[in-house]
This record gives sequence, structure tokens and C-alpha cells, in this order.
Amino acid sequence: MSQSRRTQEKTTGRGSPLPFWLIAAAVVLVAVNLRPGASSVGPVLAELQAGLGLGATAAGVLTALPGLTFAAVGALAVALSRKAGINGSIVLALAAVAGGLLVRAFVDSAVLFLVLTVLAFAGMAVGNILVPAFIKRHGGRHLPVLNSVYGTTLALGATLPLLFGGILAGTDAEGWRLSLGLWGAAALGACIFWAVLTLRTGRDPVAAAGGGRRTRTRMRSSRTAVALSIFFGVQSMHAYVQFGWMAQIYRDAGLDQATAGLMAAIIAGLGIPGGLIMPVLVARSPRLRFYIAGLGVCMVAGYSGLLLAPDTLPWLWAVFLGVAGFAFPTALALITARSREPQVTAQLSGFIQPVGYLLAATGPFAIGALHELSGSWTLPISLLIASSVIMVGAGIRAAAPRYVDDELEAQNAR
Repeated sequence: MSQSRRTQEKTTGRGSPLPFWLIAAAVVLVAVNLRPGASSVGPVLAELQAGLGLGATAAGVLTALPGLTFAAVGALAVALSRKAGINGSIVLALAAVAGGLLVRAFVDSAVLFLVLTVLAFAGMAVGNILVPAFIKRHGGRHLPVLNSVYGTTLALGATLPLLFGGILAGTDAEGWRLSLGLWGAAALGACIFWAVLTLRTGRDPVAAAGGGRRTRTRMRSSRTAVALSIFFGVQSMHAYVQFGWMAQIYRDAGLDQATAGLMAAIIAGLGIPGGLIMPVLVARSPRLRFYIAGLGVCMVAGYSGLLLAPDTLPWLWAVFLGVAGFAFPTALALITARSREPQVTAQLSGFIQPVGYLLAATGPFAIGALHELSGSWTLPISLLIASSVIMVGAGIRAAAPRYVDDELEAQNAR
């Protein structure tokens, strides 16, 4: 076997016994269910508050739950995969998503609604960590394509609830329940598919090596891993602020519910082309750091428009923020691009995403609290503009052509 072939196998995975179409279908079905539980709340937040008696602070907690749960449960995902395998763990994750989202749509208790929401987000957290490892394990020469499929489908899953949430909620006074519960049914279908796949192919225990406190300590010694966790965390903070509050920001600026939901859907929907474009640039472009700086400029422009003239050109500010959201598929693609071995990919994902989502969790809650205290969106949006500088700096460092595996080996050799 040639040296170039061996290098390609180390950096793209060692192939898979599964056909490509089955791998792609599996990735699509899990990815499309990893965001609706969070993004479906924003378009019906006011109706949800009225229906369950949630105050503004409780609503802020609800919008912060994705990041908090992803951080807390995501740290356990690699350990779970050692017991149930990657495939088995994803089945359990989808079952939690389906159960949480379906049942919460029918409850009248705010506390029970929050508990079921945590259950669903716990399932999403496991999927967030393990799908990149599944892709690394089975991607082979199709790795960039599967990264594009994954990022695009995540964006699609975030967009659909924003696009149709207001429409479904408008059917009657209890329409918000239909708007939220629909996505639990979608997760149930994906769970059945993955259960059949796991019965036919096995648990796929690729992430058995490493894990726990030792892995997290080792990862902190990698500057690339740390920079990528900050980049991932700040962009996730912006994403979940937008999921939870962007429709409300537009509604407070004078737009009606359907139009405000459409603006939020534009922001999320631009992640679809972003998911197609950015993994290819991560894999092939030597100018990635310039693109990341450009994403920061778009983010500042979008928030500045919301701050100064939110109802003048609302679609333009949405487009700017949507393009800035290309940072998300960039971060996902960097997880596999900056690691060689599948087990390191799983460990890197297990380090980056909990740390990143812990940062992300502070955003929606802080934005809601600052809005309540100040009575306007000026201070919250100004802080979002300032944080874009941190995101760009960390992203430029993470984009440097280095492998986490090599940094860990160099640290071990000392």
C-alpha cells in the first residue's frame, strides 16, 4: 500500500462495510432531528408562555436549556458509547428525543414541560457528540460529502420549525402544541430506522478508547482543541440566542408573528447552503482563515442592522446573520478535519461540544435577563456584537492546518 493511500486512510477513516447510501440516509435521519426541539420554541414562545404560565425569566431558562443540557450530557456521550456502541447510543438518543418532544406537547405543567424538554435535549446531546465519530468511522473517501450532508441536514432541521412553526400554531389557540409535537413524531421514525440498522450491523464500538477525566485533561493540552471549543461555543451561543429570541426581537420591532418567524427561518435556512459549502472549503481551501474573518464581518453587520433599523430592511439583517451562521458547519467540519483517528474524533467531539455548549448556554439566558432588566434589546445586541470578535479570533486559530493527534503526541512525549 502506498504512503499516500495510508495517509488518506488515517485522515479520512478506514472505510465501511455499509453502502454509502445507507450511511448517508442514517446521517440525514439523525441530523434532521438534532435541532427542532430547540428551534421550534422560538416562533411560539409567546403562546407557550401564555399556555403554561411561564414568566420571562422561566422563558429565558427554557431558551438556555439546549446549551446547558448539551454541556452536561454531552460529556457522558463517549462513556455511553463504550457500553452501547455508537449505533446503540444513537438509538437511545433518538428514543429520548422522540419521547420528550411528543409527551411535552400534551402536558399542562410548566415544570413537567421543562423536564421533558431536558430529556429530549439529552438525546440530542448524545447525537451531537457521536454522529461526527460515526461519520469518521464510515466516511472513508466520502468524508467531505458526509460532512456536507450532516451540516446541511442540521440546518434543515433547525429551519423547518422556524418556517412552519407560526403557521401551525395559528390553527387554533392550542396550535402551539401541534407545532411542537410534530417533531417528536419525526424523531420516532428516525429511531425506528436506526434500531433496525443497529440490529443488522451491530453496536459499532468505535469510541471505546479514552474518555473520562483523563481525555478532557489531555484535550486541554491541545491548543487546536481549545481554540475550536471556543469557536464552537461562541457560534453556538449566537445560534441558540437566534433560535430562542430572534423571532421575538423582530416581533418587538413591529413585525407580525408569521413575518418574524420567516426572518428567523431565513437565518437558519442559510445554514443549508453553508452546510454544503463550508465542509468543502475546510477540506480544500488554504484561505479558510480569511473566510472565517468574513463571517465575523457579516455577524457584526447583521446585529448592527437589528440595533439601528430592525424593521427597515429586516430581510437584509437576516441574510447577514444567516451567512455568519456558516460558522456552525465550519466548526463541525473542523472536528473531523483536525483529527486523524476515529477514536480521537470522538474524544475531540466529546471535549469540544460540552465545553462549547456550556458557553452557549449562558447566551440565551443572559440575553433574556438583560432584556427584562433594561426593557430593550440595545444592550443584549451590543454584547452579541462584541462577542463576534472572540469567535473570529478563536476560529482563525482553530483553522490552522494542525492535527489534534499530533499535539497530543507531542505533549505525551514531553
